[in-house]
Parts: sequence; structure tokens; C-alpha cells
Amino acid sequence: MSSVVLPSLGSLTLTDLLVTIIGLVILWIVISIPAWLAGKAITAGKSTFGDAMVATLVGPIVYFVVLIAVDFFLGTVIGSGAYIIALILAFIAWIWVYKSSFGTGWLGGLGIAVLSIIIFAIISVILGALFGLTVPSSFFPHL
Repeated sequence: MSSVVLPSLGSLTLTDLLVTIIGLVILWIVISIPAWLAGKAITAGKSTFGDAMVATLVGPIVYFVVLIAVDFFLGTVIGSGAYIIALILAFIAWIWVYKSSFGTGWLGGLGIAVLSIIIFAIISVILGALFGLTVPSSFFPHL
């Protein structure tokens, strides 16, 4: 009897990789829900779940790229203070992604970002109360 050898990356098997990808997609969908609800509230119902999914996928990527690029290039000029400037510019870039994804102005993008955090916190507390599950557990009290 012959066995099938799955390709692997170190100790990561193909099955592990598929489970990880499926888990990340599910997490992406779950994280998009608060952004979608916030977008609905800020845009008077005009936003779609697709808008939220684009914002929650592209936002962190843009944030990370801006943070690293600004810190790297500006850090060579002004030193360690560049990281604070990089954080501020990365946050502005993230708000720009929300603004663009939901078709709002700068205040609308900021409002969606802040409201989605509040909605996420409320959902997390509700899940904690109902199921003893909080995400992330270190930020919210167990009820």
C-alpha cells in the first residue's frame, strides 16, 4: 500500500496551509462585519459588505507599507523620531483607504474607522457574555 506525500513547508503540511487560509478568510469576513455596520451608519445605508471587505483587506496592508516605508526613509534623515511620524502617516493612509472604499470624506472615513472599533468591542463583549469568548481576550473583561 502506497501513501501520498503532501508537499510541505518545513513542518507545515498542505492541510495545515489550507486550514490556515480558510481560517484567515473566515476571520476577514468576521472582521468586515463591524466595518460594514459602521459604513451603513455613516453613509446612510449606501455602503456594501464588499466595501467593508475591501477596506479591511487593503487598510492594514497600506498601513504596514506606509509605516515601514516612512520609518525607513525618514529614519535615515531624522532618526528615531521618524517612527512617530510614520505612525501618524500610516493612520492617515488607513483612513484614506476607508474614505475611498466607502465613498465618503475624511471625516466619514474616520467615523467609520472609530465606529467599527466600537462595534467590534460591543460584539466582543456580547460574545464574551454569551459564550465566554472574547476576541482578543486580553483587551476585554470576562463577564
